[in-house]
Amino acid sequence: MRVVFMGTPDFSVPVLEALAAAGHEIAAVYCQPPRPAGRGKKDRPTPVHARALELGLEVRHPASLKGADEQAAFAALEAQVAVVVAYGLILPQPVLDAPDYGCLNIHASLLPRWRGAAPIQRAILAGDRMTGIAVMQMEAGLDTGPVLMAEATEIAAEETSETLHDRLSEMGARMIVDTLSRLPTLTPEPQPDEGVIYATKIEKSEARIDWTRPARIVDRQIRALAPFPGAWTEARGERLKLLGSRMSDGEGAPGEVLGGPGLRVACGDGAIEVTRLQKAGRGAQDADAFLRGAGLVPGDRLGEE
Repeated sequence: MRVVFMGTPDFSVPVLEALAAAGHEIAAVYCQPPRPAGRGKKDRPTPVHARALELGLEVRHPASLKGADEQAAFAALEAQVAVVVAYGLILPQPVLDAPDYGCLNIHASLLPRWRGAAPIQRAILAGDRMTGIAVMQMEAGLDTGPVLMAEATEIAAEETSETLHDRLSEMGARMIVDTLSRLPTLTPEPQPDEGVIYATKIEKSEARIDWTRPARIVDRQIRALAPFPGAWTEARGERLKLLGSRMSDGEGAPGEVLGGPGLRVACGDGAIEVTRLQKAGRGAQDADAFLRGAGLVPGDRLGEE
């Protein structure tokens, strides 16, 4: 099929690669504009932009699609379908209507649960046991369109947003190729009115750990916010970003470092074991490597400035 691809971050790259590998004609790739990054603050192309250039594809990165000229340029591509995944711009109705089969969105949840910006993180924060991918026919509302295909996957007990992100990205890539092969015969299923929940953007204020909360909540917070923005706490006056955890046994004062095995920390109810963490300005480490050089001992308290 003649396809327009619209995506921006790492999550979108496997989908672009899958479409190219399946032999679809990619008329153009739309993504967010390059932005300053790194120490020199030079403009850096987005992951999709960089990969599209490697594949020899035309790249467009308008700041908006609201103008008549941009909408006309999109329509002039005469695409049969547009595939959208984590693009980052609202698509006006003329853009939604331009391709023969409209615009299909690959969304990282089982709609209508977790519509919106942060479905992966919110699913882990909520303690969901299952999530998945929904391929949706886009309409003007936020993730409200009918679903063409959906597939579920279990959220593992120690899963982080990073590992779930990668699994769902590969799942979406596989599913969109299947969807396009069957598109003329698929019947879109309207989303039910019940079970609608919005996955609001993660705020930095959500990242600081409150050790008085139950262990299951702290564990979800650490795993949901890994690797970005990273749940954090203080240890001996230094900030620590916690990037992996699991439930553990033990009790003590909230934030108290318990005896081994590993880096166990007491919470308001129960305890967790931190499995991966990072000091400011340093690389991430497994907990065992961190403990060999950190000097933390049982009885130390995390969360105290």
